[in-house]
Amino acid sequence: MTFTSTSLQASFVVDLNVFKDDRGWFARTYCKDEFAQIGHDAEWVQMNHSFTSKKGTIRGMHFQLPPFEEIKMVRCISGAVYDVIIDLRKDSATFLQYFGTELSAGNRRMLYIPKGFAHGFQTLSDDAELIYHHSQFYKPGVESGIRYDDPVIGIQWPLQAVNVSERDLNHSLIDNNFKGI
Repeated sequence: MTFTSTSLQASFVVDLNVFKDDRGWFARTYCKDEFAQIGHDAEWVQMNHSFTSKKGTIRGMHFQLPPFEEIKMVRCISGAVYDVIIDLRKDSATFLQYFGTELSAGNRRMLYIPKGFAHGFQTLSDDAELIYHHSQFYKPGVESGIRYDDPVIGIQWPLQAVNVSERDLNHSLIDNNFKGI
């Protein structure tokens, strides 16, 4: 795997080293030793799989509150998405900045998301599927979110937003009272 730092400290785009032959291809998607080189020492305790049927759909921007912050790693295994993270760490030099990248079945790219980040995506194709690795169990009541169209963040989504859930539409906008997590 090749780890490339994003513009947000401690987050990485992870490109797989693919080995091909006449049968197809093979790639490793996780190696404890290789992830230790970027400072990852947490255990993956939960994996989730999402399917989104309609192009342009936005899911996010989700996070868990302290002390249940989680590290995530996301990979698109069918279709394509524009995957976005927001740095919510109050003491970070990149506080309230975002990073976005395309994840697709074709590019086999993953995004490593450290604690203290919100995460979401927009589907660039119909029938997009993502696999998520989590370092914390989902805890009802400690999840939160930032509105996908918050003007303070200013995410430039590639497509017009469609099919945004009621929950995601009801996330608060950032105001002067937001101090980060």
